[in-house]
Amino acid sequence: MKFRRKQRENVDINLASLIDVVFILLLFFVVTTTFTRETQLRVELPESVSGAPAPDNEAKQLDITISADGVYSVNNHLLPKSDLATLIEALQKESAGDTKLPLSISADGKTPHQAVVTAMDAAGKLGFSHLRMTTVEAAQGTP
Repeated sequence: MKFRRKQRENVDINLASLIDVVFILLLFFVVTTTFTRETQLRVELPESVSGAPAPDNEAKQLDITISADGVYSVNNHLLPKSDLATLIEALQKESAGDTKLPLSISADGKTPHQAVVTAMDAAGKLGFSHLRMTTVEAAQGTP
């Protein structure tokens, strides 16, 4: 017995619409992609050759002192821990909620940068707006 074979239909995939979709995706990615050029900044730290001392007419102010080891003291009271929560609590206690008081941060020259940033973060979270960084006057012979 001889069976009749069916003729296979040629299956064609229309690629025109697929090419259109790929082209639109390509245009989308080209338009939305941003190219950034990484650069390095040269930072030269400023020297305090001539600076004006803080006016003494302010009766009360807050002083945060940071040692070379990153130990904090607020108005000459050493803090038991050197973390953000302890520093915020000490600042609230010393300021009694008055965020208009001037706040000065005095850090040792070898203090880790993170300790200074933590002090600034604590001041920012509490809403202090009068922030000072204290420095010492450089020697006259230093270029």
